[in-house]
Amino acid sequence: MKPFALRALKPLSLIAGVLLLFSCGKAVYNGHTWGDTGDGLYRNPILAADYSDPDVIRVGDSYYMVASDFHFLGMQVLQSEDLVNWRLISQIYKRFDLPGWEENAHYSGGSWAPSIRWHDGRFWVYFCTPEEGLFMSTATDPAGPWTPLHCVKAIARWEDPCPFWDEDGQAYLGHSLKGAGPIILHRMSPDGRELLDEGVTIYTGPTAEGTKIHRFGEYYYLSIPEGGVKVGWQTVLRAKDLYGPYERRIVLETGWTDVNGPHQGAIVDTPEGEWWFLHFQFRDPLGRVVHLQPMHWEDGWPVIGADFDGNGVGEPVWEYVKPKVRKRGRSSVFLPASSDDFSGRKLGLQWQFNHNPVDSAWSLASHPGTLAIDALPSESFELARNTLSQKIMGFRGTYTVRLDLSEMADGQCAGLACMGKENRLAGVRMEGGRKVVFSGEALQDFEGDGVWFRLYFDARDNVFRFAWSADGTQFTDIGEAFEAHFGFWKGARVALYSYNTLSPAGTALFDDFTYLRQE
Repeated sequence: MKPFALRALKPLSLIAGVLLLFSCGKAVYNGHTWGDTGDGLYRNPILAADYSDPDVIRVGDSYYMVASDFHFLGMQVLQSEDLVNWRLISQIYKRFDLPGWEENAHYSGGSWAPSIRWHDGRFWVYFCTPEEGLFMSTATDPAGPWTPLHCVKAIARWEDPCPFWDEDGQAYLGHSLKGAGPIILHRMSPDGRELLDEGVTIYTGPTAEGTKIHRFGEYYYLSIPEGGVKVGWQTVLRAKDLYGPYERRIVLETGWTDVNGPHQGAIVDTPEGEWWFLHFQFRDPLGRVVHLQPMHWEDGWPVIGADFDGNGVGEPVWEYVKPKVRKRGRSSVFLPASSDDFSGRKLGLQWQFNHNPVDSAWSLASHPGTLAIDALPSESFELARNTLSQKIMGFRGTYTVRLDLSEMADGQCAGLACMGKENRLAGVRMEGGRKVVFSGEALQDFEGDGVWFRLYFDARDNVFRFAWSADGTQFTDIGEAFEAHFGFWKGARVALYSYNTLSPAGTALFDDFTYLRQE
C-alpha cells in the first residue's frame, strides 16, 4: 500500500476538547476500567498488558500490531477494527534454531522491538535479537502462515529495525545499536532479504532508538523514542532527503500527567481521515502497557495528545473519544484471549513457551480436553522446559486452573506460577508417594487426584497471592502475599509448569484455565 497523502487536519472538536481537559492529565485512574468503556470512549491504557515496543499499521479497514516478546515464543500478531479492541490472530514463529534456546539460556534475549509493514501485497515483520542478528518474516495473510525466519544479517548488538520502501522502489532499513543509538540507515534489496551497504549514521540523540520511517507528502519522517524506557519522550525528525539533514521536534512528553516515559510506538491513520499514535508506558509490575493518543498535523508536524501545560509539546490523554469506524456496528468490546478450556486442536495464541518447546513432551490430543505436559528433568523452574505462560492482563483479577494429579510421578513439580524478576510458584510436589501442595515455604499434604490453584493479582497496589482448593469452590490462601516486578525486559506473567527434579517421569494434566477481570 502506498503511503497516505499528508493532509492538514483540523484540531479536534469542542466536545473532544472538553473530554481532554476534564478527563485527562494529572487525574488519577478512577479504578473502574481501562480500554473500551462501552459508551463511545476509551481510557488508557487500551491494553493493560505487556505488549512492549508496539508497532501498528493499517491495511484497508483493519489495524495490525506486533510487540517485543523477548525469550517467550513466538511473536504475537494482533488485529483491530478500531485501535482500542484487539484480538490475537497469529504467531510469527515457534522457535529459534540457534544455540542456547534448548537450554533456557537467553533470558532477556529473543525478539526486541519489531516493525510491521505492508508492501507489495505482503506483510513484513523485522526484528533483532541482541546476540544473533536481524530477522525477517512475511505473510500474505496476517493470520498466517508466516514464512520461516530469515536471517537478513548475522550480527550482535543491533536493535529496533524498521524497513522502508520508497516510492521509486528503493528499499532501506533503519536501526539503532544496543544501548540505544545512534540511528543508522542501510540500503536494502527490494526483496527485503539482504542489506546492501554498511550503513550511514543519520541521527545521534539522547538514547535514540526504535525509529519508525515514514514518508508523508514531500517529507521523510523518523519517529524516534528518546530518553529511555521510564522517563523518555517521543521525538519526530523530518527532512526532504532520507539521509537528512533532519529538523527535530519533541512531540510527546510526560508533562504534568502521571504517564511516565510516553514513547516508542506507531503513527497510523484511519479510513475516516483521523490520525493516531500508539505508544507504551512503563507500569510495574504489568510491564509496558499500550496507550492510544489522538494526533493531528500543524505546519507539517504531528501534534500528539494535548498540550496541557502550554509549552508546545503534547502530553498523554487519559480518556478520549474512540476512533471512528467506517461501518457502524462493526466494533465491539473485547480483549485478547486469555481463558482456555484446552478443547481445541491447537494451543491458544495467548500461550507462549519460555524458550524453545519440546513438542514431543506436551499435547492437547493425548488426553482430550486437557493440556498434558510431561515432566522433563530440571533442577529448577527457570531451567524447566515447556513452561507455558501468558501476559497478565488488567489491574485486578484472578487466574484459576485445575490440575489433575493422577499421572504425576515421584520428584515431579507442577502447578501455577507468576513469572517476573523473581518467579513465584504454587503447585503440587510428589515426594516418596506423598502429594504435597506448596507455595514458598507453605506445605500441605493432599490425598485427592484433582486440585485447583488460583492467582489473585492487584497490579495497582502490587499485591499478588496464591490460593488452592480441593473442590474448585472453596479456596484457601497458601504462602505469603508477594510483589511481582518487571524483569528480563518483561512484565509479570502467569504460567503453567511441569518438571521433575529426579527423572523424566510423570505428566501434569491442566484444565479449565480461567481469567476473571475485576478491573
